Parts: sequence; structure tokens; C-alpha cells
Amino acid sequence: MPLLERKTGTLAEERNGRNKKVQGNIYDFDRIVDRKNTDCLKYDFAVRRGQPEGVLPLWVADMDFQTAPEILDAVEARVRHGIFGYTETGEKYFEAVAGWMLEKHQWEVRPEWLVKTPGVVFALAMAIRAFSRERDAVLIQQPVYYPFSEVISDNRRRVVSSDLVQGADGRFYIDFEDFERKIQENHVPLFLLCSPHNPVGRVWTREELTRIGEICLKHHVTVVSDEIHEDFVFGGRKHFVFADLNKEFREISVTCTSPAKTFNLAGLQVSNIFIPSEALRRSFQRQISAAGYSQLNTLGLTACEAAYRFGGAWYKEVMEYLADNLAFFKGYVEKYLPMLRMTEPEGTYLVWVDFRGLGLPEEKLEELIVQRANLWLDSGAVFGKAGEGFERFNAACPRSILRQALNQLREAIRKSNSRT
Repeated sequence: MPLLERKTGTLAEERNGRNKKVQGNIYDFDRIVDRKNTDCLKYDFAVRRGQPEGVLPLWVADMDFQTAPEILDAVEARVRHGIFGYTETGEKYFEAVAGWMLEKHQWEVRPEWLVKTPGVVFALAMAIRAFSRERDAVLIQQPVYYPFSEVISDNRRRVVSSDLVQGADGRFYIDFEDFERKIQENHVPLFLLCSPHNPVGRVWTREELTRIGEICLKHHVTVVSDEIHEDFVFGGRKHFVFADLNKEFREISVTCTSPAKTFNLAGLQVSNIFIPSEALRRSFQRQISAAGYSQLNTLGLTACEAAYRFGGAWYKEVMEYLADNLAFFKGYVEKYLPMLRMTEPEGTYLVWVDFRGLGLPEEKLEELIVQRANLWLDSGAVFGKAGEGFERFNAACPRSILRQALNQLREAIRKSNSRT
């Protein structure tokens, strides 16, 4: 029997609690899974990273939910086979990935476009080396996922940001005049697009992406689009694949996708990068070869194929749970923390919160959050200067943990206010 053939009476169904029914659903996302003492970056490395022992972590963007049972079945079957030699993928792997992209995003991809990498950040690094030269400027839109700026600087390129602008409605927008001016003034050859945007949660509209593409075409800028959060879109919105908006955009684009966020598989390190242009793809692959990398890890490939073939029911339910978590977060802030301003996510499971209403300098804000609220969040400052005064929360956790974190924050602010 093929390792990824779906079976009835799965191993996962035999495990206590893993498929417990909750209010008509199959999966129990309220159940707390103890991640401590598993070498978990989020829970086991606080002290080593300068945080207090026992701090409650809502920072790094993985989920506190077990992945889909069908994925666990496939990985366990592969483990029982017992041989972990060099592993490549065939037609079934591509069919699984392509089927997901077509069903969820109406994007028809071709086998020759696919380049597999051990992660999206690795792909960003390879793209920077392939499509720019040392000391070139690479454009980003801060506040943005901080490895963007790190991987640019680490590869001896210059970080140039066309900062997003927050409107009166709390949403963040692109300053297109500034965007084009930064490209012209700095002779930018490469732009890193974050879509949906981490951390501000924007799901860019067709019109916004089209205008970006037209500017980049005009000035011969290659676009690397990080679309790792593409499956998390809320409120009836739609994620538009940048490369699929028109044929011209397709020829200047590198699209980064992965099951890592969607199915909580970050530790298995597998990403699917689509590069329609043969010239761009050849340059990209040359850099991967120069880095000494070839086949991905066996279990990551197994998990990816199983996720896209069998994970649809789990994904549907986790989306419902996350939407409820975000609504709970919003309601809590409005009722108990009105001095804060939450940017409601259109996409991702990350929440961007404005703390500037507290009137605290950056170091005092961090003291409040870490020392008094006993929370480990991502400080907005690490996303660029435009993020100062904000904090990023990860809402992909059981509701009780989210409630506890917000209660701790509320109490810390109350006590802080009583001292003044």
C-alpha cells in the first residue's frame, strides 16, 4: 500500500483526544498541548533569549495546535518504513501542491515552475543573491516581517523601505508615490512583497497589487512575493496571487509558498517556490547549488503532500477557530483595553496592536509587557522604525491561553496606571 494512501480507522483516530468532537466539529483546538521540554523555540528558550523563566509566549508565528491527523498518519507510516535516504518528489507531490493552489487560489501552476527550498527565508536569501549585487538596494515595506531586512543586510545589500501608512480607519496603505520614488532614487532591482502582510494583516486588493506590478515593470524590478500566509484570509476577502494577475507580472515574479503556516509544519522545513520565467528560475537555482543544497528532508516532503491531499477538513475548522479567536481579541480590547488600538487582521493569524496611547517610551513599554504582564510578544520595533510603539500577538493558540495573556496585560496596565 502506498505510504500516502488514505485509510479508514487511522492511527490518529485511535489516539486519546486527538479527534475529540467539539460542538459538532471534529478537532479540539481548545485542548492545550504541552510543548514544554520538546526543544520548542517558543516555550523552552525564553531564558536563553533574554526573557524571564515562565513567561507566556505569543511571539513566534507557529500554532499551538497539533497538525491534521492525516498528516501525522503519513509521517508515521514513513517513519515505520525506516529508511531516510535522499528523497525527491514525483508527479503525486506536484499534483497535491498544484491541486491546493488551484482549489484555494484559482492559480494554475506548471511543474517546470516549481523549485523546492527548506523555507521561505532561505528562498528570500537565494533570490537576493540571484537578482541583485552587493551594495544594491532592495526594497521592502516596513513595518514588515523582520527577516526581510536581516537577510538583505546579511547578504551585503542595502535595505530601503517605502513605509506603509496607517489611515484614520486603522488599516495600513501603500504610498505609491513614495514607492516609485524609492525605486528610482535607489536604482532598486528587487522588491520583497509580503502578501498577506505580516504584521499589519493587510490582504492586498487586486488594484493595489496591479499598481505595484505596473511600477515594478516600468522600472525593471523583480518581485519576490512571500505568500506564506495566503491561506489565512478573513471576512470574505480574497488573496490574489501576484504572479497570476497578468502574464507580464508572471515573468518578473518569484512566488514563495509553503504548508508551514497553514498546517503548523514549520519545523519540517519545506517550501514550494514558483518561478515561471526560465531565466529567473535558472539564476535562482544556481544560487541554491552554490549554497550546497539539493533534496529536502524526507518527512517534510511527506507531510507537505499529505497536507495538501488530505488536510482540507482540518484547515476549514482551524480557520473557523482562528476567526473566532480574532473576534474574541477584538472584543476584549474594545471592552477592557480601550487605550490600545487593534488593527483588525484581514489575513494571517497575527494581531498588530498600537500601544502608543499609553504614552510610554519603547523601553518602558517592553518593561510593562515582559516584566509586569509576563508576556513574550514581538516588539513592533523589530519590524522597523515604523513599528515602534506597536506589538505583535500570535492568536493561533487555545482560547484559554489567549484569554490568560490578555488578562495579564489588562492587570499590568491597571497596576501601572494606579502607580501614576
